Amino acid sequence: MRESPNRRAVIVGLFVFIGLIFLVSGVLMVGNLHETFKKKMTVTSFFDDVNGLQAGNNIWFSGVKVGTVKAIQFHSRNAVEVTMRIDVKTQEYIRQDAKVKISTDGLIGNKILVIYGGSGKVGQIQEGDTLEVEKSVSQEDMLKILQESNKNLNSITTDFKSISKKLDSGEGTMGKLLNDNSLYDNANKTIVSLQQTSAKGQQLLNNLNTYTAKLNQEGTLANDLVSDTVVFNSIREFAQRLKQIADTTAVLVTQLKTISKDTSTSIGVLLHDKEEGARLKNTLKNLESSSKKLDEDLEAAQYSWPLKKGFKKMDKAKSDSLKNVN
Repeated sequence: MRESPNRRAVIVGLFVFIGLIFLVSGVLMVGNLHETFKKKMTVTSFFDDVNGLQAGNNIWFSGVKVGTVKAIQFHSRNAVEVTMRIDVKTQEYIRQDAKVKISTDGLIGNKILVIYGGSGKVGQIQEGDTLEVEKSVSQEDMLKILQESNKNLNSITTDFKSISKKLDSGEGTMGKLLNDNSLYDNANKTIVSLQQTSAKGQQLLNNLNTYTAKLNQEGTLANDLVSDTVVFNSIREFAQRLKQIADTTAVLVTQLKTISKDTSTSIGVLLHDKEEGARLKNTLKNLESSSKKLDEDLEAAQYSWPLKKGFKKMDKAKSDSLKNVN
């Protein structure tokens, strides 16, 4: 029995249709084209530099792909508008105060957009919202920073080589200190002297502590001076009397200076008149001579007959009194 041509065509067509279904499903699965049929919403952001971002690049939020870049176009001279297509199912998780930054998929992968942040104080994103952009550091910026760091490191190395050379040659204070043993010894002596000074200072503090402790000890002079008003008043009265004596002495000295300058007074004459001073010296000499002569005359008179008898009686009376005492 022969198969009809129509039946064969139907079977072939059926197999071709099934093959097309598998082919389309595979393409959709491999190319993620099935997401094309998901419901999307559009939001925008404005960048100064997109750093090679292209339409079709993925958008990630918390490590989950939530959309793709729809379009990139210039908005103004200094701004580039990036339009993003976000899956509506993730709308409730993305807040209006979330931020967007450009990143890479892996170390040297394609550019991607990363949405992050956001707080519960504001609502979820809506169709047509604009998300704030955070400027990220690009690879070029990193290379520039590395170049600047390399220059600075080279400059520091050069300076350090110059400094180490001067130190080795004994230039400067540190170089002399490292190469001159006498400076090193002096520095050690200075340190020892400072240590001794510190020890003496500590001893002085200990003595002060001991003295202040005695101030609180009753019965001591220091405690009486700071606590006993009677002793303090006596000392104050004594100081006032000393001050009065000093004031009186100052007045007396002032008067003596005034009198000594006046040539009409006796002191002034003695200080300024040489002739009167010479006469006074002669008078004193004559008085001294007269006193010596008077002593000699009295001694001679002691041995004269009228007075000799009287001196003997006086000597006898003295000896009798001494015997009575013994």
